[in-house]
Amino acid sequence: MTTHIHARMRRLRWTSYTLVVLGYMLAFFHRMAPAAIAGDLQQSFQASGAALGALAAAYFYTYTVMQIPIGVMADTMGVRKIVAIGALVAGLGSLLFGLADTLAAASMGRVLVGLGVSAMFISLMKLNSVWFHDRHFGTVGGMSILLGNLGSVLAAAPLVWAVTHTSWRNVFVAVGLFSLLLGVLVWFLVHSHPGEAGLPTMRELEGKEAHPRHHGHWYDGLLKVMKNRATWPGFWPNLGIGGSLFAFAGLWAIPYLRDVHGMERAVAANHTTLLLFSFAVGAMLSGMLSDRLGKRMPVILGGIALYVLCWLPIVFAWHLPPGLSYPLFAMMGLSASGFTLTWASVKEVNPPALSGMATSVINTGSFLGAAVLQPLVGWAMDQGWDGKLLAGARVYSEQNYQIGLGIMLAFAVVGLFGALAIRETHCRYTTVSGHK
Repeated sequence: MTTHIHARMRRLRWTSYTLVVLGYMLAFFHRMAPAAIAGDLQQSFQASGAALGALAAAYFYTYTVMQIPIGVMADTMGVRKIVAIGALVAGLGSLLFGLADTLAAASMGRVLVGLGVSAMFISLMKLNSVWFHDRHFGTVGGMSILLGNLGSVLAAAPLVWAVTHTSWRNVFVAVGLFSLLLGVLVWFLVHSHPGEAGLPTMRELEGKEAHPRHHGHWYDGLLKVMKNRATWPGFWPNLGIGGSLFAFAGLWAIPYLRDVHGMERAVAANHTTLLLFSFAVGAMLSGMLSDRLGKRMPVILGGIALYVLCWLPIVFAWHLPPGLSYPLFAMMGLSASGFTLTWASVKEVNPPALSGMATSVINTGSFLGAAVLQPLVGWAMDQGWDGKLLAGARVYSEQNYQIGLGIMLAFAVVGLFGALAIRETHCRYTTVSGHK
């Protein structure tokens, strides 16, 4: 009987995990895709830098607003329903974006995409917390980010390749159809937690008591998370580190490399592919290292500090040969992954039953940061733009980028200082008896 339970547990766990991870990959793809097609979007909609930033940021505004509601729904409704509905909404948004003939319609498509995929990350973290052992959360979380980031890798060089063979519109229509199919599969095959399939919890399999449930209204749980002072320090590295990384890789990196360093779009896309792939690998390595050390803070602070330093050659436009520019982007991605451990840290300073809400509260920082930075950087560069155009797209000077990207560096520094106040949890729940 025990062997049968374990076999069924593994089958349902990995089926649920795989489908939700695919949704998370879609979230990363849509998040980063505007960078690879920035020039195409400017040509299609005759958009300024600020307008292009606003189009890309429409995803992030919606994503930011939805994080806490998604956290509440993950803890109450369950992962299956919100991921299935999210995939369907994102699919419709991608179809609208690909077929849009005006900037307003494209922006509405981005809003729907952001609304749909906003369900994916929090749901995946919630799924991890109930389908895997507590002691493996950092490692599994890192693996999840690694897999999810494959979506952002697809949104760089592979997307550039696809656009040269078809069009950006056809790509997003195809992605929309895939998203609709995924929503149907999630509805029928995903289980929100083992109990939904009549199975014991992971702790009960080890002869331990299950984590206590939250008793009371969801609103009380959310207030408990938000009143917990240990919750909030993780918001700042999400805002400064996550926000600057997503804004740069998701929109401004390729135009910067083209305008300042004279790179072809394919070469610039290779740099962002390496940046995002390194971030993905770094997230997994950070989780594994943290779980091995039994500490969160050394990995968080070490990574964030190195990430801030990586911004200096970019902001000051050091003209590095490819032998150094590729390692710089790789190091930037690896080091940025340190902030991803804040999701494990905030989970561990709040009750297990409220893990979805806790993660969602600080995760708003990443998308608020990107939502503010993408149009803000474009607006700042528009102020000094000399009117130069290339194939209908604006070309900015080195000085323009120093001003715009300098704002991103400032956000990263804020993230570093904010991280200093995060509580060390030693990779255990500090709110559960016997885990202190």
